[in-house]
Amino acid sequence: MRAHMTFSGRKAAGAVAIAAAAGVLSACGSGGGSSASAAPPSPAPTLAGASSTSPSQGSLAGKVIVIDPGHNGGNASHPAIINKKVNVINAMKPCNSTGTATNDDYAEHAFTWDVANRLAKILRAKGAKVILTRKNDKGVGPCVDERAKIANRAHADASLAIHGDGAPASGHGFHIIEPAVIKGHNEKIVPESRKLGLDIRNAFHEGTGIPYSTYLGKKGLDIRSDLGGLNVATVPAVFIEAGNMRNAGDAAKMKSPAGRERMAQALAQGFVKFLT
Repeated sequence: MRAHMTFSGRKAAGAVAIAAAAGVLSACGSGGGSSASAAPPSPAPTLAGASSTSPSQGSLAGKVIVIDPGHNGGNASHPAIINKKVNVINAMKPCNSTGTATNDDYAEHAFTWDVANRLAKILRAKGAKVILTRKNDKGVGPCVDERAKIANRAHADASLAIHGDGAPASGHGFHIIEPAVIKGHNEKIVPESRKLGLDIRNAFHEGTGIPYSTYLGKKGLDIRSDLGGLNVATVPAVFIEAGNMRNAGDAAKMKSPAGRERMAQALAQGFVKFLT
């Protein structure tokens, strides 16, 4: 996710760099770029003990959930579009970015698209109305402000942006990013976003066994004021950096279809906890 520019000074400047080299993938973390390929999602495996329709998981009938799979497969080919500045309440930021990748070129946008679709299937089976912010993994954008506005217009009960980080390889683990207070704009949704973040964090940690980030945040939580997807939100919203794609151990889980299914199942449990 590091190519979302700045990220409190910790993100790499990949989105700007692609104006000169559109084919180079900017990192979603502090790692470098890569010409990652968009590996197609693998069929979701059936995992022992992981039923997506178990009554014990609760009903989400009537709930509206927006899932934002970070980045998009066509972003790198359209630098003029994704470098265009948009208003994120407290700054003007690039529309979008290309994202990061594992060291062997499994692209973040492919990872987020796969997990998002697995998660949407589980949530829909529980009765929720699920909206994805993009229709495929071959398009461009939408911009970060529009991704938040999709959830706002839908009056979503909760919104989650899925990402993979591109930090130095020595760091590992996942973290949740919650919105900071933007005075006069989002005070009402910050407490609920905090609860959503805690429920997603706890469920993801328990369901996947992935540890809290060793390199960012505190106990798997970080608060940010520079992300358009959070700043523009008027509904409860958080991000998850599901792992560090530059770390070999995290990357192995993220590249594994079974690992991605566990992530989706765990995220669904977090939504159930928050919404029921």
